[in-house]
Amino acid sequence: MKELVIVSGKGGTGKTSISAALASLSPQKVMVDCDVDAANFHLISSAVIKHTYEFKAGFEPYVDENLCTQCAICTNLCRFGAISAGVMNALNCEGCGVCAFNCPEHAITMQEKHAGQWFVSDTRFGQLIHAELGLSIENSGKLVSKVRQEAKKIATANHLPLIITDGPPGIGCPAIAALSGASLALAVVEPSLSSMHDLERLIELVYHFKLPIMVCINKSTLHKENTKEIIAWCNSKAIPIAGKLPYSDAFRTAVQSGKTVMEIDNEDVKEEMIKLWKNLAKRLDIPADLSKIDLLKQKLNPFR
Repeated sequence: MKELVIVSGKGGTGKTSISAALASLSPQKVMVDCDVDAANFHLISSAVIKHTYEFKAGFEPYVDENLCTQCAICTNLCRFGAISAGVMNALNCEGCGVCAFNCPEHAITMQEKHAGQWFVSDTRFGQLIHAELGLSIENSGKLVSKVRQEAKKIATANHLPLIITDGPPGIGCPAIAALSGASLALAVVEPSLSSMHDLERLIELVYHFKLPIMVCINKSTLHKENTKEIIAWCNSKAIPIAGKLPYSDAFRTAVQSGKTVMEIDNEDVKEEMIKLWKNLAKRLDIPADLSKIDLLKQKLNPFR
C-alpha cells in the first residue's frame, strides 16, 4: 500500500482541486482530507457521511458544584482568567491543570476535551476520511494523524493499493503529521515569488523526513519566467517535475459546480492532469489504469 500526500508551502495553490482530479483518475484508492482546519475535499467529491466519530484531545477542568466552596484559590492561580467562582470559561482555558492540582476540596478534575469530529464518507470516487476541528482547538496535528490511521485501516481491510491524501498547507504541525511515513510527497507550487519561497521551506521539511518528492507547477502559464525559474531550481536539486498545469478558468468552474477539472470541458487541463497522474503512478510503482485514461482521451478528442 502506497500513500501519496499532496502538500503546498502556502494555501490557495490548487492542492485540493488537484487531489480530487487525481482521485478521479486512480482506479482503487482511499482518500483523506488532512486539512482539518478547513476541510473542503468533501465539497468537490459529493461526499455522503456514513459514520461520525468524536475526537478528543487535551484536557479541560470539570467543576463539581456540590464540592466547590468558592474559595477563589483557582481564580487567583489561573493566569488566563478561565475560572471564576467555580464557573469555567472554556475559550480561555489552556488545560494546564493548576486549578485542579491546587483545589483544597478536590472539586475540580481534569477530563478529556471534545476537540472535533471525524467522518467516513462515500463519494463518487470511493471512500473519504475527513474531519472537522472544534473552535479554538490547537491539536490539529493529532486529528490529522487520526484520519490517516483510519484511512490505512480501510485501505488494508479492502486491499486497496493507494491512499491519496490532501495535506494541509504550510510546514507546521499539521503538515508534519500528514507527511510522516508517506510514500511520496507532491508539492504544488504557483509561479509566484511567495509560492517559490514557500516551496523551498517545504522541500527542507520533506528532506528532513527523507521522503521522496515531486513537484507540480499549477497555473504554469501565468508567469512563464517564474515557471522556468522553478524548473531550473528543481533541476539543481534533482527534484523531478511531475506536471505543469496551465492557468485555466476550468478550476474555478469545477469548484463552483462541485466537480473536478476532469469533469469540465477543457482538453488542455485534462491532458496535463493525465500526464501528472501517469508520472506519479510510475514513481509510486502502481498501475495507472491506462484503459480508463485512454477512454478519457477518446472523449477529449474522438478523432485521435
